Amino acid sequence: MSRVSALLTAVLLGGSLQAVGADDVTQFRAVYKELVETNTTLSAGDCTLAAQRMAARLKSAGFPETDLHLFTAPDHPREGGLVAIYPGRDPKLKGILLLAHIDVVEAKREDWTRDPFTLVEENGNFYARGAFDDKAEAAIWVDTLMRLRQQNVHPRRTLKLALTCGEETAGAFNGAQWLTEHQRDLIDAAFAINEGAMGELDAAGKRTVLEVQAGEKFPQNYRLEVTNPGGHSSRPLKDNAIYRLARALERVAAYEFPAQFTEGSRAYFEAMAKIEAARGEGQIAGAMNALLKDPPDPQAIALVSAKDPTWNATLRTTCV
Repeated sequence: MSRVSALLTAVLLGGSLQAVGADDVTQFRAVYKELVETNTTLSAGDCTLAAQRMAARLKSAGFPETDLHLFTAPDHPREGGLVAIYPGRDPKLKGILLLAHIDVVEAKREDWTRDPFTLVEENGNFYARGAFDDKAEAAIWVDTLMRLRQQNVHPRRTLKLALTCGEETAGAFNGAQWLTEHQRDLIDAAFAINEGAMGELDAAGKRTVLEVQAGEKFPQNYRLEVTNPGGHSSRPLKDNAIYRLARALERVAAYEFPAQFTEGSRAYFEAMAKIEAARGEGQIAGAMNALLKDPPDPQAIALVSAKDPTWNATLRTTCV
C-alpha cells in the first residue's frame, strides 16, 4: 500500500517527495488500520467518528484546524465526513480534488472467516471489510497529505481531500452530494481523482496494467408485480403469479444485450489486446482485435464475454 501511495504522490508532484522509508510504511499502516477498524456500516457504524480520526491524524502532521473541515447533516449525525485543504504554491490555479468514500457495505461476523473489522495481513494480502473498497484509497490520500505537510512540500495546485459517507447505500445520506449542494466552494476543483478502475500485477508483483475509468454505467431498477385470481394454497392454480414471475425472470436471465462500444471501451480493448498478446494469450488477444471490426465478430464477442465478467459488462448492458 505504501508503494501505491508513493506512486500517486509522484503523479501529483512529479516525484518531489523523499523516497518511501520504514517510517512512511509504519505511518501508513497505522492510518490504514485505524480507518479499516472503525466500523462505518450504515446499521451500526459511524462515518463521523472515522472522519474525526482522520482529521486528528492530519492535525498531528501539522495541519491547522482552519484547513480541516468536518461536516455532518443534523438528521444524519453518524454519516459525516471531512474536507482537508492543503494549499498549493499558485493560488490562481484551481485545485485537485482527492475523493474517497469511507462507508462500507454491511458485514455479518458469521459470514466471515475472520473478524471483518480487524485488519489482517496474510501472504501479502489484507483482509477486512473496506480493506480495498474504499478505505485503502482513503488511507493513501490521508498518508500522502500527512507526508507532504511533514516534508513541507507544496504542489503548484491546492489539494483538497474529501472523505465522504453514503456511497454504498442508496437512499441514505450522500456526503459527496451534500458538499456539492451546501459547501461547493470547499471541493471546487479543476478535476477530481476518485476510485473506480483498478490495476494488475504479474506473478512477480510487477505492475502490468493501470486502468483509468473514463465513464460509468447508470443503474436502473424495476419492480415487477404479477397477479392472478388467487385461491387457497392447498389448491394452487397451474398458471399462478409466482410461476409466471419465475418464467419472466428466466427470460431476463437468458437474454443477452447486444455489444456496444464507446470511444473509451474501444480504446480499452485495443490496449488490452496488446497486453494479452504479450502475456501469451493469443486466442483472447485475437478475439479482442476481431470484436473491434465493423461489424464485430459474434464469436469473438462471445469468447471475450465468457472469459471475464468485467469484459462482458464493458461490452454490453447487463441485467440481473
